[in-house]
Amino acid sequence: MKTVNNKEIVLQFIEALNNADIEKIANMMADDHVFIDSGGGKYTGKETMKQGWIAYFDMFPDYKIEAVDITQNDSTVGVFGYASGSFKGNKNKHFRIPASWKAVVKKGKIKHWQVYCETKEIEKILERE
Repeated sequence: MKTVNNKEIVLQFIEALNNADIEKIANMMADDHVFIDSGGGKYTGKETMKQGWIAYFDMFPDYKIEAVDITQNDSTVGVFGYASGSFKGNKNKHFRIPASWKAVVKKGKIKHWQVYCETKEIEKILERE
Protein backbone atom coordinates (compact mmCIF):
# COMPACT_ATOMS: atom_id res chain seq x y z
CA MET A 1 0.00 0.00 0.00
CA LYS A 2 1.42 3.37 -1.05
CA THR A 3 2.02 5.91 1.70
CA VAL A 4 0.59 9.34 0.92
CA ASN A 5 2.84 12.18 2.01
CA ASN A 6 1.61 15.39 3.63
CA LYS A 7 2.03 17.44 0.45
CA GLU A 8 -0.21 14.98 -1.44
CA ILE A 9 -2.81 15.16 1.35
CA VAL A 10 -2.85 18.96 1.11
CA LEU A 11 -3.17 18.78 -2.69
CA GLN A 12 -6.13 16.41 -2.26
CA PHE A 13 -7.68 18.86 0.22
CA ILE A 14 -7.24 21.70 -2.28
CA GLU A 15 -8.86 19.55 -4.96
CA ALA A 16 -11.83 18.94 -2.63
CA LEU A 17 -12.08 22.69 -1.96
CA ASN A 18 -11.85 23.48 -5.68
CA ASN A 19 -14.71 21.03 -6.31
CA ALA A 20 -16.73 22.31 -3.31
CA ASP A 21 -16.90 18.66 -2.20
CA ILE A 22 -18.18 19.18 1.34
CA GLU A 23 -18.10 15.51 2.31
CA LYS A 24 -14.53 15.01 1.11
CA ILE A 25 -13.45 18.25 2.82
CA ALA A 26 -15.05 17.10 6.08
CA ASN A 27 -13.53 13.62 5.80
CA MET A 28 -10.07 15.12 5.35
CA MET A 29 -10.26 17.38 8.42
CA ALA A 30 -9.20 16.20 11.87
CA ASP A 31 -12.00 16.22 14.45
CA ASP A 32 -10.19 19.05 16.26
CA HIS A 33 -9.43 20.91 13.01
CA VAL A 34 -8.51 24.59 13.38
CA PHE A 35 -9.17 27.15 10.64
CA ILE A 36 -7.70 30.64 10.84
CA ASP A 37 -8.94 33.19 8.31
CA SER A 38 -6.97 36.09 6.85
CA GLY A 39 -8.31 38.43 9.54
CA GLY A 40 -7.11 36.18 12.34
CA GLY A 41 -10.54 34.69 13.13
CA LYS A 42 -10.16 31.20 14.60
CA TYR A 43 -12.71 28.42 14.14
CA THR A 44 -12.31 25.04 15.79
CA GLY A 45 -13.85 21.66 15.04
CA LYS A 46 -14.65 19.64 11.95
CA GLU A 47 -18.42 20.23 12.17
CA THR A 48 -17.97 23.99 12.67
CA MET A 49 -15.82 24.17 9.55
CA LYS A 50 -18.07 21.88 7.54
CA GLN A 51 -20.88 24.39 8.12
CA GLY A 52 -18.45 27.25 7.45
CA TRP A 53 -17.47 25.81 4.07
CA ILE A 54 -21.13 25.26 3.16
CA ALA A 55 -21.80 28.96 3.86
CA TYR A 56 -18.66 30.07 2.01
CA PHE A 57 -19.51 28.04 -1.09
CA ASP A 58 -23.00 29.55 -1.00
CA MET A 59 -21.36 33.00 -1.29
CA PHE A 60 -18.56 31.93 -3.67
CA PRO A 61 -19.70 28.73 -5.44
CA ASP A 62 -16.77 28.81 -7.87
CA TYR A 63 -14.06 29.41 -5.24
CA LYS A 64 -10.71 28.03 -6.38
CA ILE A 65 -7.20 27.74 -5.03
CA GLU A 66 -4.48 27.91 -7.64
CA ALA A 67 -1.32 26.42 -6.13
CA VAL A 68 1.79 27.82 -7.80
CA ASP A 69 4.43 26.68 -5.30
CA ILE A 70 4.33 24.24 -2.38
CA THR A 71 6.86 23.66 0.37
CA GLN A 72 6.90 20.97 3.02
CA ASN A 73 8.64 20.71 6.37
CA ASP A 74 7.63 17.61 8.33
CA SER A 75 3.92 18.04 9.15
CA THR A 76 3.68 21.63 7.87
CA VAL A 77 2.93 22.40 4.23
CA GLY A 78 3.01 25.91 2.72
CA VAL A 79 1.01 26.67 -0.39
CA PHE A 80 1.54 29.84 -2.42
CA GLY A 81 -0.60 31.01 -5.30
CA TYR A 82 -3.99 32.59 -5.89
CA ALA A 83 -7.54 32.42 -4.60
CA SER A 84 -10.43 33.26 -6.87
CA GLY A 85 -14.19 33.18 -6.99
CA SER A 86 -17.35 35.05 -7.89
CA PHE A 87 -19.91 36.32 -5.40
CA LYS A 88 -23.02 34.16 -5.86
CA GLY A 89 -21.46 33.02 -9.16
CA ASN A 90 -21.80 36.51 -10.70
CA LYS A 91 -18.82 36.88 -13.06
CA ASN A 92 -19.08 40.69 -12.73
CA LYS A 93 -18.24 40.26 -9.04
CA HIS A 94 -15.15 38.09 -9.51
CA PHE A 95 -11.88 38.24 -7.59
CA ARG A 96 -8.46 36.67 -8.10
CA ILE A 97 -5.95 37.57 -5.41
CA PRO A 98 -2.49 36.42 -4.35
CA ALA A 99 -2.79 34.15 -1.33
CA SER A 100 -0.91 31.59 0.72
CA TRP A 101 -1.98 28.82 3.06
CA LYS A 102 -0.39 27.01 5.96
CA ALA A 103 -1.50 23.44 6.51
CA VAL A 104 -0.54 21.13 9.33
CA VAL A 105 -1.18 17.45 8.70
CA LYS A 106 -1.48 14.99 11.59
CA LYS A 107 -2.22 11.30 11.12
CA GLY A 108 -3.27 11.86 7.51
CA LYS A 109 -5.82 14.60 8.33
CA ILE A 110 -5.75 18.38 8.00
CA LYS A 111 -5.33 19.56 11.60
CA HIS A 112 -4.70 23.25 10.83
CA TRP A 113 -5.61 25.37 7.78
CA GLN A 114 -4.67 29.04 7.75
CA VAL A 115 -5.08 31.52 4.92
CA TYR A 116 -2.99 34.62 4.33
CA CYS A 117 -4.26 37.17 1.82
CA GLU A 118 -5.29 40.76 1.37
CA THR A 119 -9.10 40.83 1.30
CA LYS A 120 -9.78 44.43 0.15
CA GLU A 121 -10.89 43.27 -3.30
CA ILE A 122 -13.35 40.79 -1.79
CA GLU A 123 -14.62 43.37 0.70
CA LYS A 124 -15.34 45.80 -2.17
CA ILE A 125 -17.43 43.12 -3.87
CA LEU A 126 -19.38 42.45 -0.68
CA GLU A 127 -19.91 46.18 0.02
CA ARG A 128 -21.81 46.48 -3.27
CA GLU A 129 -24.39 43.98 -2.02
